[in-house]
Order: sequence, then C-alpha cells, then structure tokens
Amino acid sequence: MALRLGTRGSALALWQARRVAELIRAQPGAPAVELVEIRTEGDARTDVPLWQVGGRAFFTREIDRALIAAEVDLAVHSLKDLATTLEPGLELSAVLEREDPRDALLARSVDGLAALPRGARVGTSSLRRRAFLKRARADLELEELRGNVPTRIEKLAQGKYEAIILAVAGVKRLGLERHVTARLDPQAFPPAVSQGAIGVCTRSGDAAAARWLRALNHGPTHLATAAERALLKTLEGGCQVPLGALASSSGADLELHACVCSLDGTRSLDARGTRRVRALADAIALGEEVAGQLLAQGASNIIVKERQARAVEAP
Repeated sequence: MALRLGTRGSALALWQARRVAELIRAQPGAPAVELVEIRTEGDARTDVPLWQVGGRAFFTREIDRALIAAEVDLAVHSLKDLATTLEPGLELSAVLEREDPRDALLARSVDGLAALPRGARVGTSSLRRRAFLKRARADLELEELRGNVPTRIEKLAQGKYEAIILAVAGVKRLGLERHVTARLDPQAFPPAVSQGAIGVCTRSGDAAAARWLRALNHGPTHLATAAERALLKTLEGGCQVPLGALASSSGADLELHACVCSLDGTRSLDARGTRRVRALADAIALGEEVAGQLLAQGASNIIVKERQARAVEAP
C-alpha cells in the first residue's frame, strides 16, 4: 500500500514533499509514495494580509486534519508554518536538515538594504519582516505581498516594488537564487522561528509510517528548531509575534539568539542563551530560558500592543 503524503500545492510545498518522498523511496524495502495536494485556508484567502490573521495554522490546518482523519499518512510542512502546539493525535516525527535560514533581499537596481532610495516600496507579507525593516530603515514604504515565490519575484520584475524580502531557503530550493541581491545578517535581521527547515508529521502511535522518517530526521536541526519553537510557544499564546530567532550549535552546546521588535521598529529587545544540549528536553529548556529573559525585559508589552493594533486594523 502506498504511503500518502499530504502537501500544499504551491511550487515550494511540492518541492519539499517530493524531497521527502525521494528520501523515503531511497530506503531499502520502502513503499510507494503518493503525493496528495490539499488546499489550505492560506491558499484560499489571498484578500487578507497574513499578519492580520490570528493563529499560526494558516497553511497547515487542513493538511493536519486530513492526517488525523487518515486521509493521508504523512503531512509535510515548512516548519515555520507549523503551530507550536500540534493538533491532538499528531506528532512531529522528523525535521530535515535545515537550508540557509536567513532572509534574502531581492532588489531591482541596488545591491543592499542600505542602498534602497528613501521611500522605496518593499513587499512583504510577514509581520516580523515589517518590524525589522522599520528598525533598519524607518523611511521605507512597506506594502503587502502575497503569492507563491515565483509570483512574488515576477511582481518585483514588473516594477510593483523596488525590493521584496523572501526566505533564502525557498528561493534556493526553486532554483531562483540568481535573483537574490543580498542575504540579511541574522544578528540584525533575525529569521522566523524554524525558517529553512522541513517538518513531517504523523499520527501519534503510527509506527508503520514513522519508521520511514527516522532516517530523515537531522538531529542538530531538530534540536535547534525545538529551542526556537519552545521560545515562540512561551511568548505567543497562539498568535503571530514580531519575533526573530535563530539557534546554532557548537559541539554539544546550543546558542539561541532572539529579538522581539515593535511593528514601527522603534523598540526592540534582545536575549540570548547557551546550554549543553543532549536531548529535546534540553533544547526546550533553552528556548524557555531565553523567552523568560525577553519577558523580564517587557516583551509582553510589545506583543500586546501589536496585537491590539492589528485587531483595530483587521477587516
């Protein structure tokens, strides 16, 4: 019987799903793998800016529910889209090795963020990117940008923006790296939690499906993203947060840097921590520790203020 793999139908989502299928098929005795495309709320609702939508399952909910209903056997996600609290009955069974986690600037006529002219139009659908763009360049005009990666790049080429911000990982995976103008320094422009990583979920206790994912799980990436996700879970309460974070390993030590920034860029809080990590529990503890530092500095005030502002602006 074929292993049914649930995925969104975008070019990037299909690349990720095909990569998972390829790695499963490469194992001795592996079953056939069938891709099942599922349309999510995020695919259907292109009229609402992502940062005005509550929750963090905009691109995953329908796929996860198909998994719970046994309509598919595996669910493949960009890990940054996956809620920090999974639907009951699901497990994150594998995290693939991370691609470059940084954000990329794609510009039509300049070689970096600092070189953009005053008032330049920059496209992004991300609350986090809006906040850090305003922190770096308060003069920029930030405009909504929706669509898949090729569509966003085409809008840039048509002159609708002077620049756009995308994840390096998605651009590379689709073979569009030639369009990248600059990779943004993660210390000044920290990426989204788990950016660049692919997660694969199974039903809890489904050993038959999970056995094919053990070889796909990349330990260092799983630990790093577990720390980042624990940080976000402690801070967010289920909604989008203007937060950037990146965990990196050095031997057995894992370092986590995180920053919360107000949407207008005028206030930001940084925290970092290092811990010897041997298991997921250690990584989670690191994420909670760094989140505690941010909360002690007043991060909850920034988060509450931004949520209140978005509640007024939302349609």
